[in-house]
Amino acid sequence: MPTSNDNLTLHGFEPYKEKKGEEYMGEEQLQHFKNLLTAWKTELMEEVDRTVSHMQDEASNFPDPADRASQEEEFSLELRTRDRERKLIKKIDKTIEHIDADDYGFCDSCGVEIGIRRLEARPTATQCVDCKTLAEIKEKQVGL
Repeated sequence: MPTSNDNLTLHGFEPYKEKKGEEYMGEEQLQHFKNLLTAWKTELMEEVDRTVSHMQDEASNFPDPADRASQEEEFSLELRTRDRERKLIKKIDKTIEHIDADDYGFCDSCGVEIGIRRLEARPTATQCVDCKTLAEIKEKQVGL
């Protein structure tokens, strides 16, 4: 649940505090991450709505070509940002599906636990740190 504590992290949620002997990705943990992801998605959707309103309100046909170019560049940057957020929303939806299917928190590559702290930092993570590091190294080698 969101709180007004100064120790907030992602989207108003405190980091999950594991209880001694608690099962990894049990009911409480899954609910925590589902709530966190839902709040994050809501924030992104609200930002999309704000962008649409802003662009409709600010759309002007400036007589000065420099003013028009500035506005077009601003809109272009906003649209690129929204496109990245749209892709993130899809990733959040897919992650929520994994939670609903009770298939969340485990590495897609090797099957080990991704870990609560990593998921707090990146709730849509699908790989453990080791597999992600290896994938990035391979990516750099291929990109040379």
